[in-house]
This record gives sequence, C-alpha cells and structure tokens, in this order.
Amino acid sequence: MPELPEVETTRSGIEPHILNQAISGIVVRQPKLRWWVPETELLALVGQRVKHVARRGKYLLLEADAGTILIHLGMSGSLRVISDQREPLKHDHVDILFGHGKLLRYTDPRRFGAILWQPPGQIHERISRLGPEPLSDEFDVDCLRQQCKGRSVTIKQLIMNSHVVVGVGNIYANEALFHAGIDPRRPAGRISAKRLTLLVEAIKSILMAAIQQGGTTLKDFVDSNGQPGYFQQSLSVYGRGGKPCRNCSRPLKEVRLGQRSTVFCNYCQR
Repeated sequence: MPELPEVETTRSGIEPHILNQAISGIVVRQPKLRWWVPETELLALVGQRVKHVARRGKYLLLEADAGTILIHLGMSGSLRVISDQREPLKHDHVDILFGHGKLLRYTDPRRFGAILWQPPGQIHERISRLGPEPLSDEFDVDCLRQQCKGRSVTIKQLIMNSHVVVGVGNIYANEALFHAGIDPRRPAGRISAKRLTLLVEAIKSILMAAIQQGGTTLKDFVDSNGQPGYFQQSLSVYGRGGKPCRNCSRPLKEVRLGQRSTVFCNYCQR
C-alpha cells in the first residue's frame, strides 16, 4: 500500500505536468471504486486550470476555482501522465485530460482507491478530522505527549492513528520506533517526554529520507508505470523478522499488533 512518502513522490512527480494546465475533459470508465466516483461534479472542472497540486495525509488534491478533486491511491492505485493518444487498459478507470495533449490516468486493479469531490470553500469529511502532518511544525513532542497522556493503547498503534498524526503507516512506524529505541508494544501513556522527543525526530527524519529516496528512484512520471520507489534498501526492521538486528546482531522478533506485522529488537528497543 502506498504510504505518505510514496504519495508525496506521486504529488511531486505529476505536479510539473499538470499545474496551471486547463482541464479539457474527464473520462470515467469505472465509477465503482471504494466510493462511487462523482462524475457529474467532476465535470464542473472542464475548462478550469489546476491552480494547486497538494497532499493531505494520503490524499492528493487537485485544486481549481470550481472545486477540488481528491484522489486516494488505496492499496494498488497509481497515477501517471501520458499522451492522450494512449489506449486505456483494463484497470485504467479514470482519465483527466488537459489541453496540452497529455492526460493524468488513474489505474487501480483492486479498486480500493477513491476519487472524491470537494466543493470550493469546503473541507471534505474524509480529511476534515485528520491529525497534523508529521513533517509540519505542528507535530512536535508536546503534540504527541498530549495524545499519549493516559492512553493504554500501544505506541505503535497510536502513531498509526490518522487522527493523531497522518501518514505514519506500518512500514515507517516500525522503522521510527526502532530508531527511537522504543518497544512498539509499550503503552503510549507510559513513555517519557525524552523518548517521545526521539520518536518525533525519528518519524520526521525517516519520512524525509523515504521521500528523497522515492524521488530519486522515479524522477519522471511521464510514460512511467506510476509507481514510486519504496524505501526497501534502507529498512532496518520492517520485513526482516528473524534476521539479525543491524545494531546488536540478535534475531529480530515479529509479532502482530492491531492485525499488522510488527518487527522489533527485544534488546535495543525498551
């Protein structure tokens, strides 16, 4: 599943090709995604220019004066900029056409993604209650400490809660907790401010490194497969259950927390 760095890589990849470009048409071949595609509302953008290409959590926002298209990639979705002469394939569900002869094509084999409509001056309910962006100044140790206070939920489950902080998915939660030296099973309310400071720093640095790596793995979204590079080469614990810890060489432990795979070092993480 694309996580925040992959979504941000997608945003930065498509932005140069669609920003300030006029939308000349919208083609919906398969409206039944996670939620029904609001085709009638989307057509209000025909003739409008894309004024801003933004990201909120894992949602991409294509903003114009008449409204905003929200795109969520779900588990298997991707976006790519291609020639408007390229014939669609089976899983190419939505095209946003532009006047300069290119189009933005949404592909989603499993159809767990979404394309939503946000009227001007409103905030869609899917993003209205999201927590702070992890790379913003708003997300700091005081913010995290307030969220942890009195909570018995594990620290890993808490930082993966999008109402606490957005975009810290399973891969990066595992990695951040390892680099902060925190056992992912610890109750959130029993972690000191000093250790939470390390965790905030780890979340920010790991996400930034992943964004930079994704950006260098896929430099151009034109005629590509729309799939940014993942952070696999630099992973310390995720997907490495039973393998030696990179710090102490002891075998990494793998458990399930909140139905998600969780890998950590019993010795290095307390």
